[in-house]
Amino acid sequence: MKQKAYQIAFSATLIVVMVAFLTTIFFVNANLSFAASSKKKSSAVVRTSAVEHTEAQIKQLQGALNITEAQKELWNNLTQVMRENAKGMDAFTKERAENAKTMNAVERMKFHSQITEAHSDQLKKLIPPFEAFYASMSDQQKNITDTIFRTGRHAKSKKK
Repeated sequence: MKQKAYQIAFSATLIVVMVAFLTTIFFVNANLSFAASSKKKSSAVVRTSAVEHTEAQIKQLQGALNITEAQKELWNNLTQVMRENAKGMDAFTKERAENAKTMNAVERMKFHSQITEAHSDQLKKLIPPFEAFYASMSDQQKNITDTIFRTGRHAKSKKK
């Protein structure tokens, strides 16, 4: 009876380890079909930098929220942290681009772990100024902000 329990436990553990390993591979963005082919990615795919993406987000929010004079300082504090975070993420992206061809699978996993940690640290820095700015918003501004964060775009009034 004990041997059968051990066999079941071992099989279950083996399955969990395999699933964890395979999940890690997928989280690392390993596109094995691309790796197996000698074709290059389409040049039509253009990646924007984190700084460019952040500037677009700032512009979208600023245009949608009609920030008041009283909110300017809180807004500026928030956008400063957003810009600093974007510069940091661009530095990680540049490092990966420089080392991508020489990284093995383990190095890629470790690198993605570093990016995840950096992203977590950046969110921790971003939350306090965002929270302060959000607290200063009118109900209408909060509704717009919530919609943008939920959907990725500003809710426009429905035309009848």
